[in-house]
Amino acid sequence: MNDQALRRLGDTRIGPDTKGMPVDAIGGTVAELVAARRPLFGGGFTAPVMVLHAEALEHNLALMARYCRDSGVELAPHGKTTLAPQLFARQLSQGAHGITAATGSQLRLYRAFGVPRVLLANQLVDRATLAWLRTELETTSDFEVICYVDSPATVALLADEFAGAPPGGRLPVLIEVGHPGGRTGCRTLAQVEQVATAVAAAPGLRLAGVAAFEGTIGPPGQPGVRERVRDFLTDVRHAGEWLVRRGLVPDGLMLSAGGSAYFDLVVAAFRDGWPSEQPVQVVLRSGCYAVHETGPPADGTPFVLSPYRGESLRPALELWGQVLSRPGPELAVLGFGKRDASFDTAMPTPVRLRRADATTAQPFTGARIEGLNDQHAYLRLPAGHRLEVGDWVGCGLAHPCTAFDKWRLIPVVVDDVVVDCVHTFF
Repeated sequence: MNDQALRRLGDTRIGPDTKGMPVDAIGGTVAELVAARRPLFGGGFTAPVMVLHAEALEHNLALMARYCRDSGVELAPHGKTTLAPQLFARQLSQGAHGITAATGSQLRLYRAFGVPRVLLANQLVDRATLAWLRTELETTSDFEVICYVDSPATVALLADEFAGAPPGGRLPVLIEVGHPGGRTGCRTLAQVEQVATAVAAAPGLRLAGVAAFEGTIGPPGQPGVRERVRDFLTDVRHAGEWLVRRGLVPDGLMLSAGGSAYFDLVVAAFRDGWPSEQPVQVVLRSGCYAVHETGPPADGTPFVLSPYRGESLRPALELWGQVLSRPGPELAVLGFGKRDASFDTAMPTPVRLRRADATTAQPFTGARIEGLNDQHAYLRLPAGHRLEVGDWVGCGLAHPCTAFDKWRLIPVVVDDVVVDCVHTFF
C-alpha cells in the first residue's frame, strides 16, 4: 500500500466537528493525540465516543488469516465494513489476497491508498468510473481489478470501454450468481450461460469465474437457513463446473463468496473435488470478522458455532455514552442513538459501566437497550439498580458495517489507553 498516504493521516487536524475527541485536542494533529497516550477515562474524551480494542482486532485478523491458510483459500475482506485504509494495510500484511469494494468511489479510494488488488463485488455501470479505471489500468502495473457481470447489458457496457485492450490488459470479470429474493446476480444456469457467451465475444474482457453472496438468504440462527445456504452454494458451484466443462476459464477458475456468517459453508462447497489439472482459487470476502459483533447476530457465526482450534472471534468495537436522565425507576436514557450506533440487526448491548467519578470500568450485566432515537438510547435496568446521571455505559455493537460509517475518527485502545486512531472514509 501507499505508506506515505497512510502516514499523512497522522497530520490530519482534529476539528470541532470530530465526535468524541477531547476539547483540548481540537486544532492539534491526530499524531499528537496518539503520542500523548491519553486514558480513555479521564483523558478528556467526550460522549459519545466509539473505540476499537487493539488486542481483539489483532486476534481476529490473525485468526481469520490462519483459518484461510489452513483451509487452502484466499481472503479479500470487504473493505466497506470499515472503509479504513489503515485496517486494509493490516489485513494485507496478514496475507489478504486483496480488498473487496462495492462502489466506484470506494475503488478510487483504494487506489489512492495503494491497494494493489481489488475485487469489485458489484455491477460497474458508471461510464465515468469505467473510463477512469481503463486509464488507471493502462498506466500502471501495480493495480489489478476484477469486476462482476450478471447480464449481457453489463457486459456490453464494460466491453464498450475496454474494447481494444491488448490480451494482457483484458479486464477480468466474474459472473455473479444470485438467489430468489436476493440482490443482483443470474438466477438460473441458462442466464449464466448467456452472460458467459457475451463475455467470450467481448475482446476487452476475460472470464475469470463466478461469484455470489449468500448472506441475504437469512440471518444466522434462523431455522433451516444453513441448509438453504448450502443449496445455493451448490448452484454456484454448478455454474463454475459448467464454465470448466466448456473450457471458458483456461487460466483458472475463481470462485468467490462468503460474507461473515457462512464462510465455513463456502469452503466446504467450493474447495474440493475438482479435476487435478483444473486450477481453482476460492476467495472469501468476509469483512465483519475484523471487529466481530456483540449480540445475537454473532451467535450463529462459524467461529462461535465451532471455535477454530479452540478460538473464537472477539468483539472489538465499544460505544460509550453517558446517562442523561433517569425518568423511571427501571429506565435510563443514554446520550447516543441512531447517529452513533448500528441498530439494523440488533440493539447495542451494555457490557461495561464506568461511574462518573471513576477512572476504571467494571462489567455491566442485566440491562438492555430497548430502543434508539437519533441521539438517545433507552436503557432498561434491573429493579433497584443504582445508575446515576453522568455515569458512563459501554456497549458492544452488532453489524459493524453500519457502525463505522457514523465515525470519522475512532480511537484505538489498549487497557483503555488510546494508542492509535483509525480514520474512515464514508
